[in-house]
Amino acid sequence: MDVFLELAVILITAKLAGYISSRLGLPAALGQIVGGILLGPSLLNFVTYDEGIRLIADLGVVMLLFLAGLETDIEEFKRVGLPAFLIAVLGVAIPFLLGYAIAFKWGYPQMQALFLGGVMTATSVSLTVNVLMELKKLRTRVGTTILAAAVVDDVLGIIILTILVAINTKGTVYAKDIEIILMEIAAFFVLSYLLGKRAIKKLLKTSHRINLPETVTTVALVVMLFFAYLAEYFQIAAITGAYLAGILVAGSGDARKITDKIITIGYAFFIPIFLVGVGAETNAKVIFTAGTFALVYSLLAVIGKVLGCGVGALLSKFKPEEALQIGIGMIPRMEVGLIMANIGLVEGVLDRAAFSMAIAMVMATTLVTPPLLKWAFTRD
Repeated sequence: MDVFLELAVILITAKLAGYISSRLGLPAALGQIVGGILLGPSLLNFVTYDEGIRLIADLGVVMLLFLAGLETDIEEFKRVGLPAFLIAVLGVAIPFLLGYAIAFKWGYPQMQALFLGGVMTATSVSLTVNVLMELKKLRTRVGTTILAAAVVDDVLGIIILTILVAINTKGTVYAKDIEIILMEIAAFFVLSYLLGKRAIKKLLKTSHRINLPETVTTVALVVMLFFAYLAEYFQIAAITGAYLAGILVAGSGDARKITDKIITIGYAFFIPIFLVGVGAETNAKVIFTAGTFALVYSLLAVIGKVLGCGVGALLSKFKPEEALQIGIGMIPRMEVGLIMANIGLVEGVLDRAAFSMAIAMVMATTLVTPPLLKWAFTRD
């Protein structure tokens, strides 16, 4: 299909499906994902989702997290730092143990079981962010905690993945390897915040001297893309870099204007393509044919995050209903889980059957999160 026609179909599907979902009292994001499933290989096979459209979708998710950073209250973010760390640690440890235990008991070799446990640890909150924005809950203490915990979760996931790959290739892992990774991650966050904050303010202020349309918005997008690149360079997810860029830009005097422009650009084109793309790249047949283990594995992936993050939230003095909201917000795995599963396949640890189990889990956690979040925030 011609790429222009494909984009047109994706965009109109996103808006119509999102509208229908909203009218039914469900998050618009869920409708857009379902619309993507209908267009994809699961049913109509109308959208091929080639590299060009996938690049637009990647820009959509980066833009979504950049917006989340712009909407973050930095003082609140600092206040939830320690609770977020505890929530992330338990939200990684419990799913990892559950995933490893069920896979090993089901008869998977130990290394495969460890990788299946590792895939369970990865949270990807891009979908959660979209639903929280829709519900106007992103700037709450719960929303900020979910985002902060996801940043820590990302770091912990990188460490676990590195350890598992090292054990598989070398047969062991050295403390020096982990120290290097931790130093690189720490350098990224410290240098980005200390040097980036002042430099970004100066850069945005200087951009006003260039008398061309939307120069300030363009410069903000440049900052977003540079931080996404920088994060990947330090082996951190691009969305984490984009989120940090949003936090830094939020401290400038142009923050409100930039936010309005990014919302217009993002929700008119890039973000709908990302959300429909989640569905289009989902082959629902995998879920239905994956078997009993995939169902149990996916169920434990949901329970593990709700239990681990929920307990961490309760220990951090959150109310029970807030702990439940945080746990549900940390459920989706999406692109981070897919990346970890793909590395397991490339490294030869996961065979096609085990890889399919991981994919089924990623799909299931993606689909259940929007309605569960809507229920958790509106059940009163």
